[in-house]
Amino acid sequence: MSQHYELAQVNIAWMKAPLDTPQMADFVANLEPVNALAEAAAGFVWRLQDEGGDATAIRPFGEDVLVNLSVWRDVASLTEFVYKSAHIEMLKRRKEWFERTAHAHQVLWWVPQGHRPDVAEAAHKLALLREAGPTPEAFTFRQTFLAPDQWMPAGPFSASGDSTGS
Repeated sequence: MSQHYELAQVNIAWMKAPLDTPQMADFVANLEPVNALAEAAAGFVWRLQDEGGDATAIRPFGEDVLVNLSVWRDVASLTEFVYKSAHIEMLKRRKEWFERTAHAHQVLWWVPQGHRPDVAEAAHKLALLREAGPTPEAFTFRQTFLAPDQWMPAGPFSASGDSTGS
């Protein structure tokens, strides 16, 4: 676990219908319970919220696009919440509420501990992922990278065990 970095994530979704329609009613009804589940999850740090307590009024990616931006202790904590908690039931139903997309709609990246990313930073990271694929600056659940303070460059190697190279 990193001593100096936390994991940021953003995911965006194109709604099939406006939030106030019957088609979206179950999604809307589950917003508060799922947000509470996230906040109670081990490793949760922060999430983007509007005055209503969720982020549904924040639409930087377009009027029909919802954004979820949050910070977690590490990849394992976020993975546990997303795929091993009751949140998975919402994922299983996402096709009812959201359009499929051919391009990346979620990105993960490391931020200095205490930093809270804004939607402009999140949009930049999503663009990086779409342009270059997974890198240490913008990655996915399928290909993660260690926090910057968790990897160490390899030093010189010597068969004698002398790391000075002499």
